[in-house]
Amino acid sequence: MPLNYQWSHWEFDSFFRDIDYCILGSGIVGLSTAIHLKQLEPQANVVVLERGVLPIGASTRNAGFACFGSVSELLDDLSTTPAAEVWSLVEERYQGLLALRALLGDRAIGYQPEGGFEIFSDNDQERHLASLEAIPDFNHILREITGQKETFAVIPAAVRQKFGFKGITEVIHNRAEGSIDAGKMMRSFLRKAAALDIQILNGCEVRDFTETASRVDLQLTNDWELSARHLIVATNGFTKKLLPELDLLPARNQVLITRPLANLAFQGCFHYDRGYYYFRNVGQRVLLGGGRHLDKDGETTTDFGAHESIREGLIDLLETVVLPGQTYQIERWWTGILGVSQQKQPIICSVGNRISVAVRMGGMGVAIGTLVGKKAAILAAKH
Repeated sequence: MPLNYQWSHWEFDSFFRDIDYCILGSGIVGLSTAIHLKQLEPQANVVVLERGVLPIGASTRNAGFACFGSVSELLDDLSTTPAAEVWSLVEERYQGLLALRALLGDRAIGYQPEGGFEIFSDNDQERHLASLEAIPDFNHILREITGQKETFAVIPAAVRQKFGFKGITEVIHNRAEGSIDAGKMMRSFLRKAAALDIQILNGCEVRDFTETASRVDLQLTNDWELSARHLIVATNGFTKKLLPELDLLPARNQVLITRPLANLAFQGCFHYDRGYYYFRNVGQRVLLGGGRHLDKDGETTTDFGAHESIREGLIDLLETVVLPGQTYQIERWWTGILGVSQQKQPIICSVGNRISVAVRMGGMGVAIGTLVGKKAAILAAKH
């Protein structure tokens, strides 16, 4: 239960008086927005409200993929979306990764440039062949985005076999991708924000807000009330509760991580089945997640609970494809909540004279979140 009490003079005067920018959500987008606002307006009083002890949602609960799209995922997007929109979003994701690395530094976020890999099974020949056929055209387009002559390349069979996977007939390597440590990344964001005198107040969940001519008044679930000159909503998959009119739905993902294995044969980030499944090494551990497409309705939720049949499917994939015949122990399960819709472009817009939103990362928050935050800060600073 939230604490209910009246503020002292000191609490109000030091933490809640004369807020210029109030940001809801202390994840990648929220903290990037706050940091860029302080860079634009160093004297502004920027306050971030977070309902959890940590930024619960996806920022500390993702797999740490520094990715922008596998071949089959991009083909899937191109089947429903104009090509110009797809490649524009790919460029934003790639530029967003560069912005994240520039803002915090590769060492601080644990960035590893080992690339990304897409695997194809014996039962996925149609998608496999379509992906191989698309590589030359994709590389030509991506040359202007990544600077790589060949962003995508087929892994030789001898290398593929060393990974130790079973039933995999092809692996496509994306040279421009990599991985991060999501925990280190968020700690670095928090340190950066603290150095800029940005206040991050945890345990503060907003129930409602009202815009007036000069302020935005907020009501918290513990009956506190405060106001700010401008409000930025950066709560991604949880935004529908506050702004139900937005084209945005929550999407839960199931994730596991094993205990360390004695001789893990692969390193890097791997995509499977258009990115609906994903796995990587974390040191000598295997992190594996996804499977949301098996029950999209059931996983359209903000509840952090388990989906047992999807978890069974993840275990089956781990045992039959990723670690065939190997002994392992699962150390931990968790879930993360994404913000998605049929449209993959983030929502960055004003919903009032003093209210703006920066949401709908589409499962690509690591890639695009820093850039989205920068754009949200520029938008808010104009008002």
